[in-house]
Amino acid sequence: MPLSDFPWPAAGVDRLTPVWSGTEFRLGERRLRVVDYDQNDSHWSESLTTLHEEHSGSGHPIDLASRRLAVATMMRLRGRPGLRIMDVGCSSGFALEDLRRALPEADMIGADYLRGPLEKLAERMTGIPLLQFDLRNCPLPDAVLDGIICLNVLEHIDDHEGALRHLCRILKPGGLAHIEVPAGPGLYDAYDEILMHHRRYAAGELKRLALAAGFEVERTTHLGFLSYPGFWWVKKRNRRAPPASVTAKNDQVVQRIAWTRQSSLVSGIFRLETAVSRWVPLPWGIRVVAVVRKPEKAR
Repeated sequence: MPLSDFPWPAAGVDRLTPVWSGTEFRLGERRLRVVDYDQNDSHWSESLTTLHEEHSGSGHPIDLASRRLAVATMMRLRGRPGLRIMDVGCSSGFALEDLRRALPEADMIGADYLRGPLEKLAERMTGIPLLQFDLRNCPLPDAVLDGIICLNVLEHIDDHEGALRHLCRILKPGGLAHIEVPAGPGLYDAYDEILMHHRRYAAGELKRLALAAGFEVERTTHLGFLSYPGFWWVKKRNRRAPPASVTAKNDQVVQRIAWTRQSSLVSGIFRLETAVSRWVPLPWGIRVVAVVRKPEKAR
């Protein structure tokens, strides 16, 4: 039975150990599709998940490219016995769906900070255990996963250093993590504010953080290389003349998502970039991607 022997952390007020049946968790006498751990203040909300689903969905060009790169990284783990991969910040589950199609032999686990999206995901997807926890206080034991994808999560976490240390800790030696964050520290604007980003990143900063957490950095690249000049201009304009109200800021976010989702030119650009960036690191862009590995031996 897949994941029946996974060391699930104790949960609930009675600190019971969950048992995964293949379709649901048993926690004492209870039957659950989502196991809760702790919740604290977060820089993400269920309303933002809803906004993303309604206006971006699963088919936004940059998100499609993002998932293609993440799946390509995890495909490198194919052949590992008992392959186990977690999507940290799985939200609506689009990446989990892509991973399950690409690696049907692997055991998948979804994790997110918010319970609401996990409950919706549990109704749509079966056979994948779902965990709610705060990555700053990750309850999973050491060295239990072969692969992790973490797409656009760290920018929402105040203690991103601690979150990265947990990602490294729960990976097995030689395991891979695929990490993506928004690029351009000097481009933070109303869009980032509405999306509750703490920050944007330079590739060198993400590499430094990963090394400090204990990872080896295999490569960094970017998404949105060809569209970056226009993106840079818009961000700089927004910083000079930000929208006057919260409503105006929200409208700007929705309009930007809708336009880029519907543009066939943008879609073509990202398909080209995805193919190229698997082989050639792109030096700038809208998002930074790092592929990192946990060392085989402790430093």
